[in-house]
Amino acid sequence: MLIRLVKMSFRDEAIPAFLQLFNERKQQIRDFDGCLHVELWQERLHANIFFTYSHWVDATALDHYRNSPFFADTWQQTKQLFNERPEAWSVNRVSISG
Repeated sequence: MLIRLVKMSFRDEAIPAFLQLFNERKQQIRDFDGCLHVELWQERLHANIFFTYSHWVDATALDHYRNSPFFADTWQQTKQLFNERPEAWSVNRVSISG
């Protein structure tokens, strides 16, 4: 399993548009072949910073999503709302507590 974290910083006035877009598309993201889980997080002290946290079967599944027309359209709309360049990490879980 691959975990993907994407940090995005938005112009304050663009936050409602981003939230609307995410809410309209989150189920399609979740239903994409190879996606196991997707969440949206908001930074507690900086309300304009959001993270997507997603689980993918493997890197091939993530790449298939990232190369899809659906992702291209979603990303095109999302990147117009940024106030900073996004950052992304693909990580493997090393340990879990509990």
